Amino acid sequence: MKINYNVSASIANKHLLGIEGNLKTSMERLSSGLKINSSKDNPAGMAISNKMRAQIKGLDQASANASDGISVIEISDGALNEVTNILQRMRELSVQAASSATMSQPDKEAIQDEIDSLKEEIDRISRDTEYNTKTLLDGSLDTRIYADHATRIQASGQLEAGIYGITITAAATQAGGITAATDFNDMTTQVGVSGSMSINGYDVNIEETDTYAEAYEKIRDAAAIGEATAVRDDTTGEVSFTATAYGKGSVLEIAFSDQALAAALGVGGLVHDTENDRWVVGTQNATTGLIDVPTGTDMEYNNLQGFTGSATVSTEGNRVTISDIGGASLSFLAESAYAGDFEFEVTEMGTMTLHIGANKDQNMEVRIPEVSTETLYIDKTNVTTVTGADRAIASFDRAIAQVSDVRSSLGAYQNRLEYTTKSLDAFEENMTGAISRLTDVDMAEEMTNYTHQNVLNQAAISVLTQANDLPQQVLQILQ
Repeated sequence: MKINYNVSASIANKHLLGIEGNLKTSMERLSSGLKINSSKDNPAGMAISNKMRAQIKGLDQASANASDGISVIEISDGALNEVTNILQRMRELSVQAASSATMSQPDKEAIQDEIDSLKEEIDRISRDTEYNTKTLLDGSLDTRIYADHATRIQASGQLEAGIYGITITAAATQAGGITAATDFNDMTTQVGVSGSMSINGYDVNIEETDTYAEAYEKIRDAAAIGEATAVRDDTTGEVSFTATAYGKGSVLEIAFSDQALAAALGVGGLVHDTENDRWVVGTQNATTGLIDVPTGTDMEYNNLQGFTGSATVSTEGNRVTISDIGGASLSFLAESAYAGDFEFEVTEMGTMTLHIGANKDQNMEVRIPEVSTETLYIDKTNVTTVTGADRAIASFDRAIAQVSDVRSSLGAYQNRLEYTTKSLDAFEENMTGAISRLTDVDMAEEMTNYTHQNVLNQAAISVLTQANDLPQQVLQILQ
């Protein structure tokens, strides 16, 4: 028996300390519910769980981002629904104005007042529709395209970023070349001849007592309704007539009830229209016998760049539309009278970027084009002119189709984002289950382990007590 070193007590104490450590770990797991509470518990498992936890938080935020994107699209689509309703009303008004037999000029002007007001509302919707102070329909979320000598540039979503070009060799022209000069220097002199003058089908009556100032005012107002302009040169007194439209659709037909009125106004180059008994400014076509009046010319072009050999070009006045395979298209309004090279730099900038993944570069680009009276090409519609109502109907039909196309794209984006949120939520759920299996403690198993360690702890304490009592037995020998 030895008293300097109680080996039995040391052995019992060593085991007691180990059991207390195990018991502490078990209690920590039971109280936290986690199997890994510190790096020593499972170094590899802790590293894996931290990466998985970052993924889960990222997926949760990505789902929120996608939901925000859905909100943006819903706001845009709601606004465009009202734009569609407005366009339908404007088309209805245009159909009403087209009934010339029952609509007087003041009636058409009243209709035009409502159309102008509705145009302003479309532009207000384009300007003021926003989400979190970010405007949605003014083009700020559209692809950035840079070019000179072109406006109202629009590209389809299928047109990839790059450099595109076209050469306009001859600009579209307006019908013109008709002038009236006699006595428009002296605006106070009376015309001295009565009769009617027709400008593109709109008649204006000139009285012999009218001064040239009064006659010019009538002619100027009639030209505006007849889709032309009559401009007086203050220096020469000459009044020049020009059709407002560009291209082959631009026509300038000026006719008089008799030659005397044309002579009084200083207009020459008359041909007698025997069928309608009037005098028309133009030339007699030797082949058809019809009277040819001044018309505009369409633009001429060549040298497409950036497009495939299957690309086609259509023009309407100064508006150019280039269509390529796969739905790729580019349209723009060329600067009047400009002929030369047009280069378009189509970039990937400007679209709304939604981060819909837990990791970098997991983005979705949402493109919302500008929707305004200019981009819809309805800003110049005027039902008060001779063919304005028919032109307006066609313009509103195209505008309705264009807005419907935008809404269709937005609907596709929204459907994709809804699937995205469901996918992200399912992904997050599965990731949460995976990290749970890695880090969460099995409470039943751990409780069994705790009970086991607790019993061992009590036993170790009892044994240690007995081991500490062994040296006391030496005293019995010393007695």
